[in-house]
Amino acid sequence: MEGRGRDEAFIPRPCAAAAGRFRLPPRPQGDPAEAFIMSGHDRGPVATAPSRERAVLVGLESGAAKRWQVEEHLDELAHLAATAGAEVAGRITQKLPAPNPACHIGRGKADELRALCAREGAKLVLFDDELAPGQVKNLQEITGCRVIDRTELILDIFAKRARSREGKIQVELAQLRYMLPRLTRAWTHLSRQEGGIGTRGPGEQQLEVDRRRVREKIRRLAEKLDAIGRERATQGKKRLRGGVPLVSLVGYTNAGKSTLMNALTSAGVPVEDRLFATLDPTTRSLRLPDGRKALLTDTVGFIRKLPHHLVESFKATLEGVAQADLLLHVIDIAHPRVEGQVEAALGVLAEIGAAETPAIAVFNKIDLLAEGSRLRRFARGFPLHAAVSAIRGTGCDALRERIGEVLSRGMVSCLLALPQAEAALISRLHREGAVRSKRYDGDLVMVEAELTPAAAAELGRYIRPGRGG
Repeated sequence: MEGRGRDEAFIPRPCAAAAGRFRLPPRPQGDPAEAFIMSGHDRGPVATAPSRERAVLVGLESGAAKRWQVEEHLDELAHLAATAGAEVAGRITQKLPAPNPACHIGRGKADELRALCAREGAKLVLFDDELAPGQVKNLQEITGCRVIDRTELILDIFAKRARSREGKIQVELAQLRYMLPRLTRAWTHLSRQEGGIGTRGPGEQQLEVDRRRVREKIRRLAEKLDAIGRERATQGKKRLRGGVPLVSLVGYTNAGKSTLMNALTSAGVPVEDRLFATLDPTTRSLRLPDGRKALLTDTVGFIRKLPHHLVESFKATLEGVAQADLLLHVIDIAHPRVEGQVEAALGVLAEIGAAETPAIAVFNKIDLLAEGSRLRRFARGFPLHAAVSAIRGTGCDALRERIGEVLSRGMVSCLLALPQAEAALISRLHREGAVRSKRYDGDLVMVEAELTPAAAAELGRYIRPGRGG
């Protein structure tokens, strides 16, 4: 929020999510490809960071980055480290015109990093930026510590948090895709396979065997996710035929999406003050003030520099966001880095094709605001918005009203003459439409209701001219 006047409206702008790569853990002894690919990865995604390791954080101020931005990003990296189970022992920053190709930071700063790690008893170094495999190797040789970057740390957290079969497949696929380009750096041996009689010869380099096995595992996992995606698309078509609108909660991780879902639906979703507390989608029924029903879905939160491989692997889940009728963009309005969080979330929404989906900006945690000028400034940047305290329930009724108003746009007002014997149709109108009035006329029930265009077309034979018709 540096450089912006207090009364200047915040106009959000999307930012692209950064691509990432996964550093392979140390190779096991024995048959290396079998040990790593066929045992560890057949059990699902692998979390690589031991618990309660002492870690030093490293940030680089280069290019257009400002010092305060680097410090903010390191604060978030510290939160990620704590979520993964590490204890932050210190941090180092450096200003350079461009990253050092050999160590990302300068050699002198790398020596300073080694001294800090030795003094604090840290065995882990976490970089906020992407590191090339060669940079990781050089830094580990200089510091004597394990070195990982932000992307690998996020993958580690996802591996620990995945609970459903779909979530585990998605995370494992992201890890393997991240690992594949790094296999060339993983091991230096080039052992050759020996064939049987009549097949002996140069054989294959072991590295080629490893690559082939990883690619094969990627192919199998991708096929499983494709099947899940097709099943999800079928469910979406059934929902569209039923006329039940879908509302998706989106936003930066730890903005309060799960708390808001509980406040709106009494879903009982577990709530934790940790990053990425929710990975697997949760869907509950949401009753609107006019009596209609909608489906409310909570899914994985977004973050700056969200690894591209995770976005790719979670497309089966994130496509549900793009197919929603309405997004509730939950924003932690009390967070000191709220502007960057909003822009990061908008960047992910653009990447998954949901930038044009109607959205309500939900400014959460208003109970933590010391003054209201920030809320007023942000509200001017979002045509549709609501202010709530999800944990206290403040503003939730007004939010339900706003959701109903937005979902009513494009609805068709109809007068329907339904046979009294068609009780199921009458129940459906109450469930999926907004019933305005109902009266009995002989064997018919005359119902004034607002329906989705799809439902109105399906029930066209019952529609009569008149009020609402």
